[in-house]
Amino acid sequence: MSSSSSLLLLLFLLSLSGVKPTSGFKICAFNVQSFGDSKSHNTEVMRTIIRIVSRCDVCLLQEVRDSKQKAIPVFLFSLRHNSQNQYDYVASERLGRTPSYQEQYVFVFRIGSVTVTDQYQYLDMLRGDEDAFSREPFIVRLHTRKTAIRDFVLVPQHTTPTNATKEIDALYDVFLDVKKKWKTEMVMFLGDFNADCGYVAKKNWQHVRLYSNQAFVWLIGDAEDTTVRETTTCAYDRIVVHGEAFAKAIVPQSAQPFNFPKEYGLTEEQALDVSDHYPVEVELKAGSEHLGGHTLLIVLMAFFIST
Repeated sequence: MSSSSSLLLLLFLLSLSGVKPTSGFKICAFNVQSFGDSKSHNTEVMRTIIRIVSRCDVCLLQEVRDSKQKAIPVFLFSLRHNSQNQYDYVASERLGRTPSYQEQYVFVFRIGSVTVTDQYQYLDMLRGDEDAFSREPFIVRLHTRKTAIRDFVLVPQHTTPTNATKEIDALYDVFLDVKKKWKTEMVMFLGDFNADCGYVAKKNWQHVRLYSNQAFVWLIGDAEDTTVRETTTCAYDRIVVHGEAFAKAIVPQSAQPFNFPKEYGLTEEQALDVSDHYPVEVELKAGSEHLGGHTLLIVLMAFFIST
């Protein structure tokens, strides 16, 4: 059989098989620093945030201080208008110990790429000043056909800097709660943990169960810089996954801060108008939309090579 005939046969068999390898799947977390009505009406800032979020299949936004409940709808309208994809979001209630300072966790996700199948607001068993979290995690369970793992859980956390050690440690209790509630151990923790530069003393890391328990893999290391200011080098923002299966589903070396000022040619001043944090991101390995697709591809490739 000639090479041209073999190629035509290969293409024909592929079309019959329905095998459609998917692209990678990116998860991001971004502290957008006091995101509210004013920032949502700043055209240049919004353009940059849209460029950042549109890179992600799902993006956690933190420090959303949208007291009028208008900023996120404005942002979603702009995101949809300026992207080839459609997006939706789910958001926590406004969280915080005092009425004068409250934030929301907001998950923005690409429609058709991922589905939010469940969600719940974690609530501390304790109340008053001894609460484990200032802003308790708003937890979502996701399903996607794009990745090697189809179902997993995202747990966001924006810690209070002065209480960072306690709050990061308390995420282990959240893991146990998720495991009991949803019967899964495929859990990713992400967000601004304030996990560096004096907020978590080195001697205290041994007391942080999410860190000392080797079942949890810290994908953003201590040596990274997740801050925009040139005068700081701090690994505040982190991504942590539980379990070997989840760790194996990560594209190697894909977990990293995204230096948006460098990428988009912004001055430090322009970047700080957007946020004083870099987003952090990680990519999951692609899956196949049909069972047995990889096996069939291998067979077809071997056939093609032999002819």
